[in-house]
Order: sequence, then structure tokens, then C-alpha cells
Amino acid sequence: MENKVSFLDRCFPHPFVSLVVALSWLMLGHSFELFDIFCALLLGLIIPKLVQPFIVRTPNIQWVLAIKLFFVVLWDIILSNIRVAKQVLGPTKNLHPKWYRVPLDTDHEHVNTLLAMIITTTPGTVTAGIDQERGDILVHSLSSDDPDAEIYEIKTRYEMPLIAIFNANQGDNS
Repeated sequence: MENKVSFLDRCFPHPFVSLVVALSWLMLGHSFELFDIFCALLLGLIIPKLVQPFIVRTPNIQWVLAIKLFFVVLWDIILSNIRVAKQVLGPTKNLHPKWYRVPLDTDHEHVNTLLAMIITTTPGTVTAGIDQERGDILVHSLSSDDPDAEIYEIKTRYEMPLIAIFNANQGDNS
């Protein structure tokens, strides 16, 4: 069976990357003059074509859910920064560092990788590794009085939406 690629797919092999490149150029230049817009569009066409062999096609995802999760994570990062600042600037006797494992509901590599990244980018927690054999993520928390509550929050706030975003089922590794 012959695989035909449309003109639009040839010009925009990675539309999201094109958009990010163009917007980044405009934001870095702090200008929306005609020349800068032209340069942004040109770079948005050229750069994704140059990196096309190195980028795997984006899987089909639920974009509305992804955008909602983005704002949940952004909000959590802001709140966590405030909480960690208070903890670090306060008495160290109030810190209760803990290690705990977050069991994974899927072995979908995108879901688990993004979950580990979200945990790490949220101040106060760091992912130490994904254990594929055990099916969990090892997490270190700067201060935790209830690891079970944190595990529940990670699973409900991040893992469940990620599974929905990627249409991943339990045990799915696509």
C-alpha cells in the first residue's frame, strides 16, 4: 500500500513545533513588526523541516484535556513554589522528607514519562526513577506527613488525566 503524504504534511511536518518556533521568535524579539512576523513564519517552516528526521510523529491526543492538565500543573507549580519557600525558610525541624513509590496504572511510555516529568517539575517532589518491572515511580518528597495522600493526589491530578489524554488503557504500552 502506497503511503501518500499531503502537501500540507510536507510543508508542516510538525505543526505544533512550527507554532512554538514562530511564537518563541516573536516573544524573544519583543516585536510584532512585519519583518519579525515574516522571520517567525520562515523559521516556523524551516526548523521543523530540518529536525523532521529526529522527531517522532506526535501520537493522537485529546488536546482539550492536555490544555486543562497544563493549567492544573502550572497552578500546582505556583502553589508548590510558595509552599516550598515557606518550608525551606522555616525551621528545618518541620521538614519530614520521605521516599515513596507511586504505582502506575499503565505501562504507556508517554503517560509514565510525562507523569515523572510533572512530579519532578512540581517543587518539593523529585522523581528518582521509573521501575518498569515493578510498575511504579520512586518519588522523594521534601516534606510529607501523609505519603498515601500524596500518592492519591499524583494519581488523580496527573496520572488519570494523562491516561485520558493518550487514550491509554491499563497495561497499554503503545
